[in-house]
Amino acid sequence: MPKHTVKVKFIYSLFLKIYLAGIYLAAFFNDKAKLWLDGRKNIFKRLETAVKGNPKIIWMHCASLGEFEQGRPVLEKLKEEYPEHKLLLTFFSPSGYEIRKNYQGADWVFYLPLDTATNAFRFIKTINPQLAVFVKYEYWHNYLKALHDNNIPTILISALFTPSKVFFKWYGGFHRKMLKFFSHIFVQNDTSKENLSRILSAEK
Repeated sequence: MPKHTVKVKFIYSLFLKIYLAGIYLAAFFNDKAKLWLDGRKNIFKRLETAVKGNPKIIWMHCASLGEFEQGRPVLEKLKEEYPEHKLLLTFFSPSGYEIRKNYQGADWVFYLPLDTATNAFRFIKTINPQLAVFVKYEYWHNYLKALHDNNIPTILISALFTPSKVFFKWYGGFHRKMLKFFSHIFVQNDTSKENLSRILSAEK
């Protein structure tokens, strides 16, 4: 593995640890941070119990409520077209999960565990989805790599790509490489399509 790649992954892992430490600290005085932590307690045990015996799962992940509303028509269409599959919906933010945790369009609604390599491996091994759908802005390296390594079709929907995004920055190589983990990317407009083509062409 190139030294640069190792360094970037180390920085990414360090960022996640700092982020988690910040959440623990914030939870003492911030209700949203506390919900973030409480919602992830014993999450793998709860998840394993929920999906046990269900071999056909479609997983959709949304950052928060806004992304869910954009992905909702797709989720409901998947439910209609593949009634033999169970639907797992995950959120990163409490503002999405707490409002939609009882959403009847999905069989299960969970928080997404933090994007560590260990968590991603265990999560994907547990649910073994037939398809993974990410909505708009969610780029989690370890989850995307685990899906890719296990040959699980993974799509990004409602994506937006503008010059202000990290993909166009000199330090955006790590994010640009993540795009290659997707089987297909559906964008919101022609401008995003053109910008995505520029990104992918630059990475060839």
